[in-house]
Amino acid sequence: MPFAVYLLGLAVFAQGTSEFMLSGLIPGIARDLQVSIPAAGLLTSAFAVGMVVGAPLMAVLSLRWSRRFALPAFLVTFLVVHVVGALTTSYGVLLGTRVIAALANAGFLAVAMATAVALAPPDAKGRATSVLLGGVTIACVAGVPGGALLGEVWGWRSAFWAVAVALVPAIVAVLKSVPSGARGPAGPASPRARGELRELRRPRLLVLLLLAGLVNGGTFCTFTYLAPLLTGDTGIGSSWMPLMLALFGLGSFAGVTVSGRVADKRPIRLLAICGPALAAGWAVFALAAGAPVPAVVLVFVQGTLSFAVGSTLISQVLYAATGAPTLAGGFATAALNVGATLGPWLGGLTIGAGLGLRSPLWVSALLVAAALVTAAVAHAVGVNPVEKGRPAEAQ
Repeated sequence: MPFAVYLLGLAVFAQGTSEFMLSGLIPGIARDLQVSIPAAGLLTSAFAVGMVVGAPLMAVLSLRWSRRFALPAFLVTFLVVHVVGALTTSYGVLLGTRVIAALANAGFLAVAMATAVALAPPDAKGRATSVLLGGVTIACVAGVPGGALLGEVWGWRSAFWAVAVALVPAIVAVLKSVPSGARGPAGPASPRARGELRELRRPRLLVLLLLAGLVNGGTFCTFTYLAPLLTGDTGIGSSWMPLMLALFGLGSFAGVTVSGRVADKRPIRLLAICGPALAAGWAVFALAAGAPVPAVVLVFVQGTLSFAVGSTLISQVLYAATGAPTLAGGFATAALNVGATLGPWLGGLTIGAGLGLRSPLWVSALLVAAALVTAAVAHAVGVNPVEKGRPAEAQ
């Protein structure tokens, strides 16, 4: 795998840290800017919405640029808005910076996926995808506890400064490592965009995007409410929560590592085994959440299965969309973030309805089960969403 792909993963880590760290900074932001906790929580929602809208939009806009220009341009934008966020005393300005940061992050991910696939060997899209998503999982491990620690010691603004500083070497690395010839397809942007959009109307791609959104919805439905579940029903002390969140992140990293080794050659086998296991695991977690030992084990196991399945589905999107390399990455990013927005919302509805802290686990199980049913129905009507890498490449 070219070293430039790993450097793209480093940049994804820096941006992912910004997304995940906010959950530990909400109380401090609310106090400092004199807003309510729900208002401060909207900063997270604004980022998620910006990712959903921004992924395809920024992917289309970036068709006009070389990848060597687009990647650092998105990173510089991300850095600047974090500096503004660290300096502002206005809640409205901070909210605006989160939206702009999400747009820049979405654009970077879309172009980075296309660049990683272009730099990797033709039959290694799964490995390239796992490297990029590995940056997200490491951010999940470090972002929440790291951001909370910085916020506790030096205030929430220090976490924003830390992200800005971390982006500097990432920008330099991308400028030095991405080849100057790394461009999207030749030709005017508008015809290229129309051509790529036509590719994305194919049934196989639509099914894959739906599957990725459902699986990611299940993942973040439980992850969002993991701390109250473990401190409430499981009885684990709140001081252990950073470790529990890090354990889920370590499982996620293990999952993308496994996917990177298997997804290119045996994606059908991986999904046939891990998909049902993931749905069953959420149900078992719901039943066993009252006991600390199985709960802790399942935190790691479900993190592993979730990201092994999710990463494999994204690599399949990239294999199936060879005629739409940039927009495929954008729509894959949007699908993941639709799931990451829908899942926690559904989990919150069940908790609000009085169904208990374990109810998001059942929602996660149902979302993954819905993905399995969708895949089965698609196969029954002649749409095979998952294929080996090399045959898909030839389509």
